Amino acid sequence: MPARSSVFIVDDDQSMRTGIKRLLRVHGFHSTLFESANALLTYGDFDKAFCFILDINLNGESGIELCRRLAGSGVSLPVIYITGNDSEANRAAAIESGCVAYLTKPFAALSLIEPIEKVHATAA
Repeated sequence: MPARSSVFIVDDDQSMRTGIKRLLRVHGFHSTLFESANALLTYGDFDKAFCFILDINLNGESGIELCRRLAGSGVSLPVIYITGNDSEANRAAAIESGCVAYLTKPFAALSLIEPIEKVHATAA
């Protein structure tokens, strides 16, 4: 598999991870799934990813804080945030972190696919 060919998905909800993986596969994208921020950080092979999909609420952890930690360690990939707990504070923090999309669960498939296609086109 060529470098930067995968979308890394971090969500503590297994059904959400699986659903997104299926959606991406239908649209020709490979994905790698992680159930927590720690699982992603432990994996560490970020050269395979061209984009992150991060849940904002990760079972007591913050997807936004995870993005900051990644950036602090030199990993700067486009981020799409997803959340089931929309708030002005979350939205503002997500936008401030430079995300390419902020989606509230449940979201339309196209609202996730469009930013991924844009990111993939610029990464190619």
